[in-house]
Amino acid sequence: MSLTNDLPSKANDNDSAGGIRREPTLLPRSPAEALEPTRPPVPPAPETPQGGGHPVLGFFNGMFRFALVLALAIAAFYYFLKIEFDQPGPLATSTVIVVPKGQSVGDIADALVRDGVIADKRVLFLLYARYFSHVKGNASIKAGEYVFHKNASMRQVLDTLVEGKSIDHKVTVAEGLTSLQIVQRLNANSDLEGEIAQVPAEGTLLPDTYRFETGDTRSDIIERMQVGQQKFLAKMWEERDPDVVVKTPEEAIILASIVEKETGRADERPRIAAVFSNRLKKKMRLQSDPTIIYGLVAGQGALDHPIQQDELDRDTPYNTYKIDGLPPGPIANPGRAAIEAVLKPANTKDLYFVADGKGGHAFAPSLDEHNKNVQKWRVVEREIRAKEAAEAAAAAEAAKAAGVAPPHATLPAGTPEAVPPAEVVGQTGATPKPLEIIRTPAEAPAANAGVAPTDGAAPPLPRRNPDR
Repeated sequence: MSLTNDLPSKANDNDSAGGIRREPTLLPRSPAEALEPTRPPVPPAPETPQGGGHPVLGFFNGMFRFALVLALAIAAFYYFLKIEFDQPGPLATSTVIVVPKGQSVGDIADALVRDGVIADKRVLFLLYARYFSHVKGNASIKAGEYVFHKNASMRQVLDTLVEGKSIDHKVTVAEGLTSLQIVQRLNANSDLEGEIAQVPAEGTLLPDTYRFETGDTRSDIIERMQVGQQKFLAKMWEERDPDVVVKTPEEAIILASIVEKETGRADERPRIAAVFSNRLKKKMRLQSDPTIIYGLVAGQGALDHPIQQDELDRDTPYNTYKIDGLPPGPIANPGRAAIEAVLKPANTKDLYFVADGKGGHAFAPSLDEHNKNVQKWRVVEREIRAKEAAEAAAAAEAAKAAGVAPPHATLPAGTPEAVPPAEVVGQTGATPKPLEIIRTPAEAPAANAGVAPTDGAAPPLPRRNPDR
C-alpha cells in the first residue's frame, strides 16, 4: 500500500484553495534505507569556457592543421609540376637553337617558346631553371648550339642546357701544314668567327683536333695552337736525349718540320730523324726535297709538277742540296711525334733511306748498302709503271668500247710529260712518300760537299715523290 494514500485528500485541496503551496512532505525511509548512509549530491558538470580549451594547446592544434593542409597543397603542386616537367613537349621536329653568351634565362625562355621547344609556360621554365641549377650544383645555363629532339620534355631541355650538351664543333689541323695553309683552313670554317690579323710564324702551331663552341673566334684557335706547341716543346726539351744534335728548341722545330714532311708513318719518324741527325754530325748536307719545295713556294703549299733540275740548282735559303746544316726556319708545323723523334731519335748509324715499295723506306748506314736498296726500288718502280700503264690502257679501251671520252690518264711518275697531282692539303694518314730517296753520288751532287760528278756531266734528276 502506498503511504500517500493514507493522507487526507482535503489537505491538498485546502492548499490549493488557499493558494498556499507547501513543500512535499518527506516520507520516512524504510528501516533498510535508514541504515544506508546518505549519498552526497552529484556535483554539477563544470562549465566549458569559450575558446575550446587551453590557449597553448589550441595554438598547436591550429598549427598542425595548417601544416597538414600546406603539405597536401605542396604535394599536389609538386605532382602538377612533375607532370608538367616530364610530359612530352610541343616540338614537332628536331631543331637547333643557338644560345648566345651572356643571354639571360628569361631571354632563353622566350626564345624556346618562340621556336616551339617549350610551351608558353615561361614562369614554370624559370622555376625549373632555378631548381635544376641548384640540383646540379649551382650550375648555370651554358651558351652554345644545341639540338632539341622531337617532343623533348622540359626536363630534357633543361638537362641539355645546364649540362652544356652543345653541338660538338671541331676543326682538325693535320701535321705538316704550313702556317698559311692552317689559316686558310680556319678561314674556310664557317662555324668560327672573326678574322686572323696576321699569319703566325712558321712552326709555332701545334697540329691537333681542336673543339670549340659557337661564337669562338679563329684567333682563339690560333692562340690555343701556339700555347699547345710551347707547352709540348718545353716538356720534350726537358726530356731530350743528352746527345741530340740540335742545340736549341728552335732548331728542334726546324728539323722536326723536315722529318714531318719526309714520312707519313709514325713508326719511321725516329729513324728518319736519326738519319738527318747523323748526317748533321758528319757535316753532310741533308738533301731533303721538301726543303727545296718550301724555298720555291714560300709556304704556299706544293708544286704542281715534279722538281725540275733548274729548281734543284736554284739558290734559296732553304735548299738543303745547296746549303750546309739546317735551313733558317721550319718548313711546316710538325706534330708531336716528329718533335719527339728529333729530341729522342733512334740509335742507329743510318745515313741514307729510299722507298722500299711497301709503303715505307729502306735504311742504310753505308753508300754500298744504300745503292743495293736503290736497285731494289728501281725494280719495284718499273713494276709500278707497268701496272699503271696497263690500267690506263684498259680504262681507255673500256671508254672506247662504251663510246665515251677516255678518262684523263695520269702518266707514270718520271716520264717527261708527267705532272703529279696537287698535294691534298691537310690529308691525315697519307701513305708514306713512295718515290722519295736520298740521292746517291751517281745521281746527285756529293752528299758531304755538293761536289759534281767527276766526269763533269750534269747530274740526272732523281725520281721524286709526286704527292709533295
